[in-house]
Amino acid sequence: MAHVLVVGPASWNTLVHVDRLPEARSQTLAARSHHDGLGGTSAGKALTLAALGTDVVLRTLLGDDEPADHVRAALTHPRLRLIAAPARDGRTERHLNLMADDGGRVSVYLELPAALPAGATLDPEVGAALERADAAVVDLAEHALPVLAAARAAGIPVWCDVHDDDGRSAFQRPFADTADVLLVSDARLEDPAAYLEARVAAGCTLAVCSRGGDGALALDADGWIEVPAAAVTEVVDTNGAGDAFLAGLLHARLAGAGTLDALALASAVGALAVGTRDLGAPHATPAEAERIARTLAVRRV
Repeated sequence: MAHVLVVGPASWNTLVHVDRLPEARSQTLAARSHHDGLGGTSAGKALTLAALGTDVVLRTLLGDDEPADHVRAALTHPRLRLIAAPARDGRTERHLNLMADDGGRVSVYLELPAALPAGATLDPEVGAALERADAAVVDLAEHALPVLAAARAAGIPVWCDVHDDDGRSAFQRPFADTADVLLVSDARLEDPAAYLEARVAAGCTLAVCSRGGDGALALDADGWIEVPAAAVTEVVDTNGAGDAFLAGLLHARLAGAGTLDALALASAVGALAVGTRDLGAPHATPAEAERIARTLAVRRV
């Protein structure tokens, strides 16, 4: 059985659905709907991996407040073990997300917790989880940086989702430079192909750029790969679709799938994510994901 350590954010968010994102001017909007729910890119990946049958340890920061109780309850799964380090200010991460029908999103940070000061060594519980891990997913968070370095030193494959990296942002550089497998979105990339080429030249074994409804473009040592988007009946919520994509890709690779088949499963799990308002694809099953993956013609170009 594969074991994965995921390190990074988990939050309790308020999600507001609007017809379209507002322009940058004073105005009054009417929400179509709103709800509170689990957020955080690491939480989305961990829950989706667990749903697919991978054993996961999630290390994150939580406060001692009511939102932390909601996060803990939402992360309850027999294949998921939570290591919650205390937030320095006692408050759990929170966002206000405006979600539009076209997949656009504006995320406003309401609370961004910091970790308590730590010593030079890795927390023993996290270190033990890392020793057992077949892969480490290290997400964009300052408190994840020590695990990023420890995983690299231990020779454990590092997977990083750098979201809307533009290739220059200082915050994303340690993650992009360390990743064995990297996922980026095309949101801020002037030349996605050049970005992927640079990542593979720097040592990535696989670099993938997600393109929303247009699928994804990937590059490895054998060349370019086109990944179509799986068909969906209805887009309910795009929140966590990228997290689900990476979880599907990692699950498939750990199960022994080749690159093309793994990318097909990634696209399938991403499609399952947009059909629910839940974060990622916590309802996904291996059978359903594999059924969708078989409909996709992932190919080298």
